[in-house]
Amino acid sequence: MTGTSTGVGKTVVTAALAVVAAEHGSVTVVKPVQTGIGTVAAPGDEADADVVHRLTGCAVQEHTALADPLAPDTAARLRGVGIPRVAEHADRVRVLAAFEDTVVVEGAGGLLVRLDTEGGTLLDLAAELGDLDVDVVVVVAAGLGTLNHTELTVGALRARGIEPAGLVIGSWPAEPDLAERCNRDDLARVSGVPLLGCVPAGAGALDRDAFRAAAPGWLQPWIRAKGRASSSS
Repeated sequence: MTGTSTGVGKTVVTAALAVVAAEHGSVTVVKPVQTGIGTVAAPGDEADADVVHRLTGCAVQEHTALADPLAPDTAARLRGVGIPRVAEHADRVRVLAAFEDTVVVEGAGGLLVRLDTEGGTLLDLAAELGDLDVDVVVVVAAGLGTLNHTELTVGALRARGIEPAGLVIGSWPAEPDLAERCNRDDLARVSGVPLLGCVPAGAGALDRDAFRAAAPGWLQPWIRAKGRASSSS
């Protein structure tokens, strides 16, 4: 699970996919690197892993937590701490995939954000896991700029020989404006990647029962079927 940028709704879409996958078998969600832990202090603030667990009840693993709200490599260098290489994250995912029907991996920020201090990215992690049945889902924004950001992300994946499985709009407004309505129609056309669904804005505020009941309706039949015995990155 990747996104065109930070703040596009990856975590809530990750939770929705986990709910759908859980209809077909066991599922674990993996967050290789979480940053900004030092800012998650006020009541109501949550790390991504906590959000996913609250919404789904699914098992969630967080491999590395860093204090500052920065890209993982920057946050690690700032504090002078070591963090796992992408290959190590891949090994952990492989172990999980041997026991779980579905492993959902949520990246940090966009596709090319560095997850380690050696330049490894989520794109590298997806490529590293090419020996598994991996589907890359791209979470996109609804508003102006999303067509460009989406095409850039899709192009980077294809340059590595990875065809994205689909796009999901991570936060669809209750009253979309003209640009948002046009983008919903244009995203698949300009990228050549199917739009699998739209998650409504504010979905992350739902309680667990309401979220689990609604999530399957936000995603198209393709992604619901792929919940069976697949590993998503």
